[in-house]
Amino acid sequence: MTLVPDFDGQSTVCLRSPRARGSSLFWQSKAVFDVVGALAMLPLIAVLGALLLLLNPVFNPGPLFFRQARMGREGHIFHAIKFRTMREAKHHRGPCDPVEIGRLTKLGHILRRTGLDELPQALNILRGDMSLIGPRPDCALHAQAFLESIPEYRARLSVKPGISGYAQITLGYAIGFEATRAKVRADLDYIAHADFGLDLWIAWRTVLVILMARGD
Repeated sequence: MTLVPDFDGQSTVCLRSPRARGSSLFWQSKAVFDVVGALAMLPLIAVLGALLLLLNPVFNPGPLFFRQARMGREGHIFHAIKFRTMREAKHHRGPCDPVEIGRLTKLGHILRRTGLDELPQALNILRGDMSLIGPRPDCALHAQAFLESIPEYRARLSVKPGISGYAQITLGYAIGFEATRAKVRADLDYIAHADFGLDLWIAWRTVLVILMARGD
């Protein structure tokens, strides 16, 4: 595994992952649907962002957006954009550390439960970093640890990460190495069987999570 310094001091993992299975037509068409879907999300992001600008000073003091270095396709490091839901961390979390629920603000908790905090990642789709459906992009430092400890982890980097995905819908949020191994198996199942039917099923399940406020 070769590490190349990124422009902001992070590292980009340069690697070759197995080619994603499925027809080339599916993956090419998927890229088009990603852009169309991301563009359709922009008005909702604008409206929600304006509302949060009004509510944040009282219920979620701090910046509107949160940016974090994530690992994408072929180990490319990019900055995922989300609506901020937590207060600033006092220390860096490791890949096996529990989620710091105590840092969640009241408004941030609602955004997390509904998954609305993920919407700004439509901008990452338009930049070519992400897809609507795909493996969840892990924090770059955590992903490097997983690459060294979980042999199959590299294969999940053969496709663009997604705002939602099969592993997120079926397993929820993964904490630690054992949960991540299960997530990797689910991600590889998705890559092996990806088609429009599966993507539509994941999209529908994602909408249900938002409507029922059952996100992590």
